[in-house]
Amino acid sequence: MIKATALIAEDEALLAENLRQELAKVWPELEIVAMAPHGQAAVQAALAHRPDICFLDIRMPGLSGLEAAAALTEEWPDDLPFPLLVYVTAYDEYALQAFEHAAVDYVLKPVQAERLARTCQRLQTALAMRRDASSAGPALQATVEQLRQLLGTTAQNLPPLRLLQVGLGNQIAMLPVDAVLYIEAADKYLRVMTADREHLLRMSLRELLPRLDAQRFWQVHRSLIVRADAVALAVRDDSGRIKLHLHGSADVLTVSRLYSHLFKSM
Repeated sequence: MIKATALIAEDEALLAENLRQELAKVWPELEIVAMAPHGQAAVQAALAHRPDICFLDIRMPGLSGLEAAAALTEEWPDDLPFPLLVYVTAYDEYALQAFEHAAVDYVLKPVQAERLARTCQRLQTALAMRRDASSAGPALQATVEQLRQLLGTTAQNLPPLRLLQVGLGNQIAMLPVDAVLYIEAADKYLRVMTADREHLLRMSLRELLPRLDAQRFWQVHRSLIVRADAVALAVRDDSGRIKLHLHGSADVLTVSRLYSHLFKSM
């Protein structure tokens, strides 16, 4: 069997240990280099250990498995092969979607030994093919394309917001969305930036994004939304990253790999 390294991200300790033990039975040569209890820890551990494979629970506190994978695509070194992704879930509809669009395979909880063995066989085949390839780039780009489909916002049939209720000291101000340049996630709130000041909004990016007009407000990073008509210039730097320069602001925003397709004509 092929020797490889793996990370397990699972917020339920017993289930994480069960998966580790079952993997040891069906693939003894697989070294588990990290056990992460939530999505953010998974990202940090993956960047530190650079495993060949990530087993990611779909539903975890903070970052979900999909969001953790997306975060990795933003920070992963260009010259290294991106980890193979396997999603672990108790929800069959999520597993099937992940398998069809964005993962080498999926594993349902509770883990079944026979099914896990088939997953490991697929992983070994994929690793062997990848090690014969000359570049890490195509694999990462394929993962980005697949994740983009999975992370697409589901329409909620709600009218787009025209005003945002933002904090202003001990008051609440009604801010027209036309005045917003960009919105950035920061801890437990959002920084809503206009041409003259910063406002705070007690809402997550995940909650807000479906309520914004998708033709006008573009997500360009997992923690960043920009008003499209506020973009004055998009510049690709020497590393290939796209930087946005805005009307009415000296701030320069970076577009992540996951959303660079919005500027595909460059």
